[in-house]
Amino acid sequence: MEIHQIPSLRSPVMVIAFSGWNDAGEAATGAASHLLASWTDSSTDVVPELIADVDPEDFYDFQVNRPTVYVDDSHIRSLTWPGTQVFGLRTPEIDHDFVIVRGVEPSMKWKTFAADILDLADDLEVDMVITLGSMLADTPHTRPITVSGSGAHPEIARRLGVEISKYEGPTGILGVIQDACVRRGIDAISLWAAIPHYASNSPSPKATLALVNALEDFLEVSLPQGELHNESAAWEEEVTEMAKEDSDVAEYVKALEESKDSSDLPEATGESIARELERFLRRQSES
Repeated sequence: MEIHQIPSLRSPVMVIAFSGWNDAGEAATGAASHLLASWTDSSTDVVPELIADVDPEDFYDFQVNRPTVYVDDSHIRSLTWPGTQVFGLRTPEIDHDFVIVRGVEPSMKWKTFAADILDLADDLEVDMVITLGSMLADTPHTRPITVSGSGAHPEIARRLGVEISKYEGPTGILGVIQDACVRRGIDAISLWAAIPHYASNSPSPKATLALVNALEDFLEVSLPQGELHNESAAWEEEVTEMAKEDSDVAEYVKALEESKDSSDLPEATGESIARELERFLRRQSES
């Protein structure tokens, strides 16, 4: 890892997202990219600072994640390697600064990779690690995207007010980082968005928005929304039109809607309304 600087950050929260196995519909990396882009404004002093680059030579199989060639307007060719970058984000309007880790899921040496990331987290005095993921699920695109929050250890889950992770089976780099956090005594939770498997081919701004909102709710802060609401509505309309073109898909979506509506309890609907109200009041008070 090449460390460019160790900035002074206030109670930083590390948010981690990787493309690949953990990133259905590019929702998780979309959320990380949204956080970085939202404050990139010349009218403010909030600009992402590059803290470190992870050397791709040690962690990536380039036959799996190949480098990409770009040609600019002057016909100059450049090569971009798959990798991971760490950014610092000073956000004086809220209580926490952020450390954003965004990259491609590594191909090898996961233990070493996780240790390097968490060594840097220690250097930056990170208070908490939040990993973002998205998965394919039997869920309709016309209903709110469900985001589940969980802790890798019962004590952490209880103290932070999230569910205990009961998942068993193959895992990705996020699971390895969560386990490493537990072993180091670092508070860590995971937020996962469920994306309709029949609408996974294109980026899903609706799922990205759901992850951003879940991050807001957990940290009890207000985050910039940008164009996510408009992009989410456009995505839903596009998927609806696609479903109409295939009668089997349309019937399947209808069945998913009926199942979703019947399983959602009134209490859950009330909780959803309460969360929306809390977000609205936070934005009103901060503005």
